[in-house]
Amino acid sequence: MAKGTMNVVKGVAGGMIAGMAVGAIGKTVIDNKPKLKKKANKAMNTVGQIIDTAQYMFK
Repeated sequence: MAKGTMNVVKGVAGGMIAGMAVGAIGKTVIDNKPKLKKKANKAMNTVGQIIDTAQYMFK
């Protein structure tokens, strides 16, 4: 059981590292293009709403 848990932890850590890398690259691109920044903010807002809804469903 501990081995399976460790695999999950490794997967989560890998996902976080990949997300930070994409975020760092995306930030430099977005800073140069204001229209893209507006679209990215809308997308982040939508993702946040989806996560909030999913959390509410599990309560």
